[in-house]
Amino acid sequence: MLDHLNAEQSAAVLHGDAPLLVVAGAGSGKTLTLATRMARLVLDGADPRRILLMSFSRRAAAEMARRAGRLLHQALGLPSTTHPPELPWCGTFHSVAARLLRDHAGSLGLAADFSVIDRSDTEELLAITRTRLDLHDSDRRFPLARTCMALLSRTLNSQRPLAEVLTTHYPWCAEWQADLQRLFAAYTDAKQAQRVLDYDDLLLYWHLAVQEPAIAQAMGARFDHVLVDEFQDTNRLQAGILHALKPEGRGVTAVGDDAQAIYGFRAAEVDNMLAFPAAFTPVAQVLTLQRNYRSTQPLLQAANAVIAQASRRFAKTLWSDKISSQRPQLVNVLDEAEQARWVADEVLRQREEGTPLTQQAVLFRTAQHSAALELELARRRIPFVKFGGLRFLEAAHIKDVICLLRWTHNLRCRLAGFRVLKLCNGIGPAAAMKLLDAMDASADPASTLRDWAVTPRARSDWAVLRDTCSTLIDADAPWPGAIDRAVAWLQGQLPRLYGDDAPVRILDLAQLARLAVGHGSRERFLTELTLDPPEASSDEAGPPHRDEDYLILSTIHSAKGQEWHSVHVLNVVDGCMPADLATGSDAEIDEERRLLYVAMTRAKERLHLLLPQRFHITQQRHWGSRHLYAARSRFIPSALDGLFDHVAPTAPTLDAAGELPLPEIDLAARARSAWRGDPAG
Repeated sequence: MLDHLNAEQSAAVLHGDAPLLVVAGAGSGKTLTLATRMARLVLDGADPRRILLMSFSRRAAAEMARRAGRLLHQALGLPSTTHPPELPWCGTFHSVAARLLRDHAGSLGLAADFSVIDRSDTEELLAITRTRLDLHDSDRRFPLARTCMALLSRTLNSQRPLAEVLTTHYPWCAEWQADLQRLFAAYTDAKQAQRVLDYDDLLLYWHLAVQEPAIAQAMGARFDHVLVDEFQDTNRLQAGILHALKPEGRGVTAVGDDAQAIYGFRAAEVDNMLAFPAAFTPVAQVLTLQRNYRSTQPLLQAANAVIAQASRRFAKTLWSDKISSQRPQLVNVLDEAEQARWVADEVLRQREEGTPLTQQAVLFRTAQHSAALELELARRRIPFVKFGGLRFLEAAHIKDVICLLRWTHNLRCRLAGFRVLKLCNGIGPAAAMKLLDAMDASADPASTLRDWAVTPRARSDWAVLRDTCSTLIDADAPWPGAIDRAVAWLQGQLPRLYGDDAPVRILDLAQLARLAVGHGSRERFLTELTLDPPEASSDEAGPPHRDEDYLILSTIHSAKGQEWHSVHVLNVVDGCMPADLATGSDAEIDEERRLLYVAMTRAKERLHLLLPQRFHITQQRHWGSRHLYAARSRFIPSALDGLFDHVAPTAPTLDAAGELPLPEIDLAARARSAWRGDPAG
């Protein structure tokens, strides 16, 4: 099992039960190491049902469990028809929280049938609460629901006072502190009345639960080993939960890379990782994975030099045996237009040399930075995919089915019920609210639903919906058969609701039903799809383009964990990297430096950092337009010049005013020539 590992990876796999921190550099085989450790624990006698793995995406956790299972299969010499031992407790922090809270609901004062609402439902419920408190009628600019949601999320996950979060991150909202506190209290009451938890509640409630020693001991005793992936991305709630579950650190393994901690805007704190060794007595052992299997040595030398400037970090030097004479390039261009042209030329050139577009990526600090490039790619008909877009769960027809399943699972969830009832032909918002009010006032909401009388216009469609709901409310309804009943009902509504677009949406509903097969129950399916949905329906159905090839465009945050043969990073200049609004503290500047490091370490063979000299700025009418001049990013000082090749596309030199010098011509003479039919004119 260890034959495929290097010495540092083997040491991490063979480590005992004492607390362990694995500092895994970019491309160092972290996933393989962690999966092998899980498999080795089982081979040494650990009960796979008592191993907890928490990662930051459902797919990452599933991949880890799949690899560990395959390694166990091989190590045990099992025949191909035999399944290896399952690892049932692999998931995200939030999905594990949902399972534990439901298991202990009786002791925690929670309804066992609580629902988990997604981000869009959270925003909608906050908006409703905001309106009920008349905060929308203020003659001043009270924050919108989306801003309120972000503010509340940051306050909860950072475990900092609201006043501090307002001052540091939302100073323009500070005057509303009292009203925001009133809004958040009313929003919490509304959730509890509907027996729903939002995304942040899962961690908050879990954290609050383990503050009770007896509950912390009971939850911690369920697991002999706790492994946490991407530990640099944990927030204070998550770190607190881990330490409460295993205060002595026995059986705890944390894996991460402080140099890739780039989610401070989500309240992640790299200090959780930096302080991890000293959090236990005796201190945790630290093992470092420094051999990189992704990039060439010249690329790693440049990336090492960039991150070495960080003020606080675990010291490591990535190395590779992939030797290359190709150094990363610093590409000086005049402006964003020339940057776009250069990148388009380069990706086509590399494509002709044998590097498919899908093995090339263009990365940028924020989504707006790619605007000029997108226009240039469209003009040249170069297909591309930009990461970010409509999430699968946010598509209206998918949300309709999810809400039907959620409402029939928890009849107190008014948000889901209101959406479902309005889908029924003949039932409007007023009638829907009247039924929901009656159900809230009833001790038996299911009977109230079945006995509800509707207008003659709605009677036919209502009978079908009522019968569907009655079937789905049944606690013994088979799974995943229940989703087939829900999908069948909505398919009957699609032609009326979506017209000619109905056939495409039916395909998405079929895909949703296929996804449901992989989950053991309706509750697990609803929770996991809500917490970590597929990015978009096209992600599940196949390639996002019918074209033979397509270029990848992505923010750096979305690119984390990915790799490409060739990477182009846009706007590596001060003001963009670091961003102007992210230089208020040393910690913010360090995170911006880590962003550049993450971008650089996505490349396998070729890396191009683009340096526009100026940006065209359109201001208010009386100011007109002007140019903003940029300096090379402070993260690449001149002392590092020897690690890069310098590219300067042929371009005219700017004059003293910073403008392009123009030749003097006689337009009148040229016009006369043109009228005479002179080609030279």
